[in-house]
Amino acid sequence: MHRVLQQPFKTAVLVLVWGWLLLLVLTPNLLVVGASMMTRDPGTFLSLPLNLDSYRQLFDPLYLDVFLSSLYMAGVTTFFCLLIGYPFAWALSGLGKQRQTLLIFLLIVPFWTNSLVRTYALKLLLATNGLINNVLMGAGIIDEPLKMLYTEGAVIIGLVYLLLPFMILPLYSVFDDLRQELLMASHDLGAGKLSTFLHVTIPLTLPGVLAGVMLVLLPAMGLFFVADILGGSRNLLVGNVIKNQFLDARDWPFGAAASILLTVAMAVLLFAHKLSQRRLGEEAPT
Repeated sequence: MHRVLQQPFKTAVLVLVWGWLLLLVLTPNLLVVGASMMTRDPGTFLSLPLNLDSYRQLFDPLYLDVFLSSLYMAGVTTFFCLLIGYPFAWALSGLGKQRQTLLIFLLIVPFWTNSLVRTYALKLLLATNGLINNVLMGAGIIDEPLKMLYTEGAVIIGLVYLLLPFMILPLYSVFDDLRQELLMASHDLGAGKLSTFLHVTIPLTLPGVLAGVMLVLLPAMGLFFVADILGGSRNLLVGNVIKNQFLDARDWPFGAAASILLTVAMAVLLFAHKLSQRRLGEEAPT
């Protein structure tokens, strides 16, 4: 009787999941792909014939410079998130369960507040008359306010602030699953701490690193509101280009092509993550 009841429930769940994926994931992406190959039309936004002009436009020096600048800021953001997140996750995995739970809770608490609100709060800290400048000037460390807002550095600070938890959580997961006997075996075989870290710890935690990079790098290129609020008009991300093409320039084919560029980049990172997991599984001791 239990098996008879279980089968329809399993079928219903599968139909619901696949229906959700087809309707809200596959179909919108197919529409974006189709839009990227259509012709810009001032009246209807999209029209025939099909062409690849929007993809050629991606290599225009003007947009290519924005893409490279965006990739640079996203790369620097990912580097600092990894630089902070890796030792934090390592230290977190070595604490007792109660302390781990408390720190993970504190790490997740900011998600309860909208990221747009938190970005505006950060703007108040970095402004010319903001808290940081007032404290530094009050302490006599500086004589005049530092120009932090509307700079590339401000955008990177905002991105690191928003995306750091997305680097820490996957790293904590792999550190928590790391088999301590492998590290002990490395020490027993004469390897020092640095050698163990380079040849054992890093390879075993590489899937978590790639997962964190994947969760930080691509979103960092798309968080257009961070660049709008903290960077001004001269420090744009790919997300700003996409938003401007859809809302201001009304060039939907080019905006869709830029979106496909980010989707392809995500697919490449997913493939690299899958390869790292497969390689780790093949090299894992039996």
